[in-house]
Amino acid sequence: MTSLNYYNTFIEVADDCPATRGETPQPRSNKPTKAVLEYELIAKHPYTYTGEDVAFQTYALQQALTKDRWPAERAKFLAQDQACMRTSALGKRYGWGVHCDEHGKVALVALGSADYQRFANDASLKHIKAMRSKRA
Repeated sequence: MTSLNYYNTFIEVADDCPATRGETPQPRSNKPTKAVLEYELIAKHPYTYTGEDVAFQTYALQQALTKDRWPAERAKFLAQDQACMRTSALGKRYGWGVHCDEHGKVALVALGSADYQRFANDASLKHIKAMRSKRA
């Protein structure tokens, strides 16, 4: 399995992202969407979780897994190919860049902010785009 983590990387918003600034994702039908769960995990705890942590915890919360099952379920989850942060609706729809530090820990960076510009212009980082929502 390929790692879901990025190091010293800035994931910029997708070229077809409709947002012009970072927008907070909203629940649908009073249930948190995957984007809501990802946003809450990363926004409340910047540089605490890796991409793999976010992917698994989002899955665990959606599946209502009890914490005692997390270690075994995480191993099974990561044994299969999973989507990385580039596929997140945060960068595709809601205007959030993702900075990954040297340890693979992630933080959200709002499109249109001074921090976004700083990371976007930082030549010491690898730059990749979030995946487009539509084919080119």
